[in-house]
Amino acid sequence: MLAVFDKSVAKSPEALQSPQSGSVSTLKDGFLANHFGSLHPGSVTVNLASSGLIAYSLQNKNPLLPRLFAVVDDIFCLFQGHIENVAQLKQQYGLNKTANEVVIVIEAYRTLRDRGPYPADQVVRDIHGKFAFILYDSSSKTAFIATDADVSVPFFWGTDSEGHLVLSDEAEIVKKGCGKSFAPFPKGCFFTSSGGLRSYEHPLNEVKPVPRVDSSGQVCGVTFTVDEESKRETVGMPRVGSAANWSSNY
Repeated sequence: MLAVFDKSVAKSPEALQSPQSGSVSTLKDGFLANHFGSLHPGSVTVNLASSGLIAYSLQNKNPLLPRLFAVVDDIFCLFQGHIENVAQLKQQYGLNKTANEVVIVIEAYRTLRDRGPYPADQVVRDIHGKFAFILYDSSSKTAFIATDADVSVPFFWGTDSEGHLVLSDEAEIVKKGCGKSFAPFPKGCFFTSSGGLRSYEHPLNEVKPVPRVDSSGQVCGVTFTVDEESKRETVGMPRVGSAANWSSNY
């Protein structure tokens, strides 16, 4: 799977950008989407206009970590993996028996956006299993991205030459567009357009960048770890009307 978000939708962490990284403009002339398509014949690319793109292939899937895609009410979601507590989450979000993992993630996000009864970190923490997902809400031009606490699904992110955020389950795809400005997506974390990168395992702590060094001794992106000494300001998520936008409140 692949997603590229314009920097107006998802501002890439500055620490992820390496000097002289060799990155390119991934959206120009469909560069990275075309490369993805050449590696995965029969793949599907969803053009998100000025916001970027999402692409996926249903071929060569790991049967234990299936890849799913769905669109519900202008919310696009790519999900890979398996949720263990599906029945509990279906009940929690009032979904019918046919709802699968990607629909659960969309409904969890929509509930968070429209009513906000729980903080975002709890919503992700309530999902038990092996997973990574990329969600884009076209109504608010908001991205919501997360992976499980053990990074059971390979998941990488990076920054291209124009500061756009690139995400994929294939490291080679991200490196093609971002050069050395790429890294594994940090475990136990989620990323939102308004809040940036946060830890849902340790929601009261900041996350800090730690430089990655390649075999030649050059800095190659960063990893992010929980800073046990720094504390975030606690920001509540009050219940809001359905017309209010969650992304502006968190």
